[in-house]
Amino acid sequence: MAVSGSSGGSVKARVLLQQCLHARLQVRPPEEDCEAQWLEMNRGMVIYVCFFKGATEDIVPKMVNTLLNMKLSETDSGTYTSVLDLPGSVLVIPQATLGGRPKGKRMQYHGNIDKDDGQKLYTSFVAHCEKELSLATKCSEAGTEVKHGTYGNRQVLKLDTNGPYTHLMEF
Repeated sequence: MAVSGSSGGSVKARVLLQQCLHARLQVRPPEEDCEAQWLEMNRGMVIYVCFFKGATEDIVPKMVNTLLNMKLSETDSGTYTSVLDLPGSVLVIPQATLGGRPKGKRMQYHGNIDKDDGQKLYTSFVAHCEKELSLATKCSEAGTEVKHGTYGNRQVLKLDTNGPYTHLMEF
């Protein structure tokens, strides 16, 4: 795993990036009267995101710009390009567990942002990703999309990758 981020001040968000060939995310579990609801995407990037106490709206555009322009997607020739130039789709998944810290034999999440503020930042993050993909010519021509999980719910993920090419970034 590669770690990148701020060299001073406190961390406001933690993100895990994973390139993927195909992803399937359950956004609603099955219930008595209906089947489970799933989202699917093909080649692109999965972004797991967690916001910490003190995070504000002003961090979101910087995060999205950095993440979507990072050259992490492998091309057929073996070089790396951004998901915007690939072009690829993006799947955003809220992941509060990225904020966990061990205490004894358990994990604690006291540093995570409260649920309402986290929901607002997550919604803004998804909207900024959608805007950037729509502005990228290659993505709009290829019809790539931003899909996203449901904030505050446990979700099932099925992921096919072309290698455990995972990166941790902090903002």
